[in-house]
Amino acid sequence: MPDPAGSVEIPVPTGEVRLLAAVQKRLLAVPGSRQAAVAMSHVGEHALGWMAIAAAGMVVDPDRRGRWAMVGVGSFGAHATSVVVKRVVRRRRPDHPSVAVGVGTPSKLSFPSSHATSTTAFALLAGSVSGVPVAPALVPLMLASRLVLGVHYPSDVVAGAAVGAGCAALTRAVWPSDAVQQVLPGALRDGAAGPRATQIPEEKR
Repeated sequence: MPDPAGSVEIPVPTGEVRLLAAVQKRLLAVPGSRQAAVAMSHVGEHALGWMAIAAAGMVVDPDRRGRWAMVGVGSFGAHATSVVVKRVVRRRRPDHPSVAVGVGTPSKLSFPSSHATSTTAFALLAGSVSGVPVAPALVPLMLASRLVLGVHYPSDVVAGAAVGAGCAALTRAVWPSDAVQQVLPGALRDGAAGPRATQIPEEKR
């Protein structure tokens, strides 16, 4: 039902609580899964790890400096989008005796998963720039890690991945536009560092 602020909270089906508990139990049976999930949680927090990698790309790959800037901006934009959606939906994080919470969180809001959102956007954008298909490996690992830690429902991580994919597509479509290119510093504009900056591997196919 509507809350005093006018937003609508999506109820969590009882079946999804059982699904989360069952998935978490299976994943925690894998040696080292919790430790790996905690590490991924730290890397993806507020998209800081993904922005750091994008910044490193700008330094070590100057011919595509502007494209790596796009990766950083897109990752942060995806995270910000997830935060806005969370504040509208206001679904609470898992809170059930059958679910073990394995890490602290900056907020009590759950839908969508910001980690899943920013990770998906980063993976798709970084893959398009580098030519390395990182999304098929990285995205499922991040989604699974949020379930291992018991901080999201399955629908939270699936929705986050969908939002992140949409943000990545929007970023790639808008970044080359005249409106964006004109407000960028000269060093980050397409073509500023030579012909390789104007094309990325996927665009050559």
